[in-house]
Amino acid sequence: MDPSIILAAVDATTASAYAETAGRAIGLGLGTGLAALGTGVGLGFIFGKTIEAVSRQPELKSEIQSIQWLGFALTEATVFYGFIAGLIAFFV
Repeated sequence: MDPSIILAAVDATTASAYAETAGRAIGLGLGTGLAALGTGVGLGFIFGKTIEAVSRQPELKSEIQSIQWLGFALTEATVFYGFIAGLIAFFV
């Protein structure tokens, strides 16, 4: 029996395992990155509209800011959802 055949089979199996892990890591990075991109756009939209609303009706500033912080928290949560989904896909 030629040992080079056994070594070639072991190397192919190891390379396949590394490729699978690399693919999962890339998916985790892309998923989290896209979630962060969407959140950045959403936060820019929220704060831009807040500035616009306060400049139109300054007397409602406190009410507008409370709604703004609620929107901020909900939008920021999408990054964590994307990250958790990526972790689940990576480890499961």
